[in-house]
Amino acid sequence: MSDTSNRSTFKGKLGFVLAAAGSAVGLGNLWRFPYLAAQYGGGAFLLVYVLLAVTFGFALMVTEIAIGRKTQLSPLEAFGALDKRCGWIGKLATIVPVLIYPYYCLIGGWVAKYAFVMISGQVESAAQDNYFTGFVSSTASPLLWFGLFIGVTTLVVVLGVNTGIERLSRYMMPALVILTLGLSGYVITRPGAMLGVKYYLVPNLANLNAKTFLAALGQLFYSMSLAMGIMITYGSYFSKDSSIEQATRQIEIFDTLIAFLAGLMIVPAVFIFSGGDQSALVTGPSLMFVTLPKVFAGMTGGSFIGSLFFVLVFIAAITSSVSILEAIVSGLIDSFKLSRLQATLLVSIYGVALGIACSLGFGPWQNIKLFGFDILDFLDFLSNNVLLPIVGLLTCIVVGFIIKPQAIIDEVEINGSFGLKGFYAIMVKWVAPVCILTILVTSILQGLGILVI
Repeated sequence: MSDTSNRSTFKGKLGFVLAAAGSAVGLGNLWRFPYLAAQYGGGAFLLVYVLLAVTFGFALMVTEIAIGRKTQLSPLEAFGALDKRCGWIGKLATIVPVLIYPYYCLIGGWVAKYAFVMISGQVESAAQDNYFTGFVSSTASPLLWFGLFIGVTTLVVVLGVNTGIERLSRYMMPALVILTLGLSGYVITRPGAMLGVKYYLVPNLANLNAKTFLAALGQLFYSMSLAMGIMITYGSYFSKDSSIEQATRQIEIFDTLIAFLAGLMIVPAVFIFSGGDQSALVTGPSLMFVTLPKVFAGMTGGSFIGSLFFVLVFIAAITSSVSILEAIVSGLIDSFKLSRLQATLLVSIYGVALGIACSLGFGPWQNIKLFGFDILDFLDFLSNNVLLPIVGLLTCIVVGFIIKPQAIIDEVEINGSFGLKGFYAIMVKWVAPVCILTILVTSILQGLGILVI
């Protein structure tokens, strides 16, 4: 095992919780969660999601944080420290953030662009049908905003765990909560909003089916930054004096609250705009960049509200991109003894190169396809639909059958009794692997267009 005596740590439990929550709260919470909730019955989806969060999500997050704190290593080295036979799993786990980082920063650049457009009063322009397509298919503009976003991410990680990541989270996450509360409160008081609020909050039992379960399960897995190596990395910076069980609950509450408020903001807003047409919500990525600008353009004070919204999304995107980069940088520092500056710059140079390719894939390189996908969609499919659930499944197998759940329970109980240890052991050994295998199969079939849910 590598020497961890000089390893950085978060200064307090609050810093860890805010940083980990910042990782979990990202673009998926603010656009994917609302449109999935709308598509799968509103209140029914919410009910299933919350139940999964306190069971499946809780068990996996406890596992990853405990692995990080137990080994004091990044995922690249942590699995080998648990059992030498499992070192290859750490390498596989590190590939996930390596693939996600470039295109996540590219999308973060799109968000930064829209924040600028809204702040500068160009909401009417952004609401035009071809505005988004024209922007992403151009060459210079998307790359400029991508460069700005990845530059900010790089700077935060270069500054380190305390000065960079923890300080960013202490300011950004409270701001994110305030903005989300304010915007959702404003939207639900608009004329006609209650129709959307009712749809979003009141469960329709007819929608409690396998499709709703699978959609909520997949969203939870991605939303909580599981199997990306991030929680293991942040866990390695978590003090032995703090409770893993308590911190996990706080992260889950934070993540679920932001997702819930995002839905409470977006679903009623689109209902108002569309006159109650639910199909306006089921638009995937275009919900944020095409539908919502139209909503803001037709809203009193829409330029101001749109500005606040995209600033909110930018905050969520930057805290997540920082965590993705940190998961990779930590591995390079542990394995190759690089300085933080060297490791961060190396990864960012790679990120810029692949991010440029992803951006050009919507313009001059749009005819370049990888197994039928454009460059960005291929990276997204490979990382989220294939590798991420595989890493999650392997993590459960390692803990459930190789090092045994008691190894994780012992780490959690450093700070007191783990009251749910019996439940945890069953979840990580039997229930979670079945759920993850279900995610893997359905994700691959969906990504290939074989299954539609």
